Amino acid sequence: MHVRQNFPQVRAPAPKQIAAAVIGNALEWYDFVVYGFFASVLAQAFFPSRDETASLLLALATFGAGFCTRPLGGLFFGFYADRKGRKAALQLIMFMMTVAIAVIAFAPTYATIGLFAPMLIVIGRLLQGFATGGEFASSTAFLIEVAPAGRRGVYGSLQMVGQGLSILLGTLAGMVVAGVFSVEALHDWAWRLPFFAGLLIGPVGLYVRRHLDETPAFKASSQEEGVARAFLDLVRRRGDRLLACFAATIGATISFYVILVYMPTYGKTEMGLSLAQSFIAQAPGLLLLIVLTPLIGALSDAIGRRPLLLASYGMLLLCVYPLFVWLQAERTLLALTVAQTAFCVILSGLFGALSTALAEQFPTHVRTVGLAIAYNVAVMIFGGFAPFIVAWLIDYLATPIAPAFYLIFGAVVGLMGVAGLHERRHEPGLE
Repeated sequence: MHVRQNFPQVRAPAPKQIAAAVIGNALEWYDFVVYGFFASVLAQAFFPSRDETASLLLALATFGAGFCTRPLGGLFFGFYADRKGRKAALQLIMFMMTVAIAVIAFAPTYATIGLFAPMLIVIGRLLQGFATGGEFASSTAFLIEVAPAGRRGVYGSLQMVGQGLSILLGTLAGMVVAGVFSVEALHDWAWRLPFFAGLLIGPVGLYVRRHLDETPAFKASSQEEGVARAFLDLVRRRGDRLLACFAATIGATISFYVILVYMPTYGKTEMGLSLAQSFIAQAPGLLLLIVLTPLIGALSDAIGRRPLLLASYGMLLLCVYPLFVWLQAERTLLALTVAQTAFCVILSGLFGALSTALAEQFPTHVRTVGLAIAYNVAVMIFGGFAPFIVAWLIDYLATPIAPAFYLIFGAVVGLMGVAGLHERRHEPGLE
């Protein structure tokens, strides 16, 4: 049976501890999003078809397939982190992701080994999904548990800064590869270069995470409660928190994968821009997102998580349709840059407050697994397949504005979820 503990006063952790969590998270997600960026290239290499749209949909469906194993990974690593510690889970996650990246980076193309080529890509994506299923919850739990009193918002927001850095690194890699190499070279072999660069995740990520210190909250919490009992306690006593976190995550994950992962493909396929131009349009907004996210986290420590989340979802609901209409009217590099920057400003409000708000809903002994379940199920259903869904909507509805409809749906559900969250920024120990 879990016993509530009196937590010792948490001192500000050494910068290298925070860097280990944030940088490791950024390196891990880098390879995850590179696949989404190069979906149109991978479609021809591994899923060739006479119908270009069908080929792209197959590649995007494979991107989404990796999310099917995320809830399983979330359960496994969630219980592992709540029993063995945040540090142990983060190290194991890093190792598994490295193996998955290697599978994709070295996979022969369809022209070389036929049907075995897409099978290898699917295996790599499933492994990636399983590993990343534990990353968000484990790293977020670590960050808020090492945060000094009154600064959980800032520290929790750094998790999303790590994801923003990964998108930026992937964007820069895409800009370099797409800008330096010819279209023929890009489709032939150069697409592998960003994945090879991502293999640095192994030695770098494992090194930095080996030097993490376990969190005081985990050390003070009892781990005597069995896995089955902990799961039943989570579902029976905190089912409402699971549902609220699930709904609150839906809008954020849809926004993440449509705006930050799919839009380079959108710029190429629906606006007539080159892939290199689409990556260039992404960069300014990402830089602003990385800067604003911790500032919003600090603001959430002052005024609360829920007001910021409600305002951000409200802005997304109001702005998304006009921005997509304007994009199609202009269809220029400048327009895509402005739209992506506006989107990133709105997303900073979500990313700066959401991670901490979700983690605060659960006590220490079930924090990682509770967060992992709510987050990963939402991401699996609504986020991972978001690029596929919006590409299908564009084709089915015969309008390039279709992504706006999916984003609007996410904003509405997100608002409902945030309304059900408990505001807990004033509670010092969080059980």
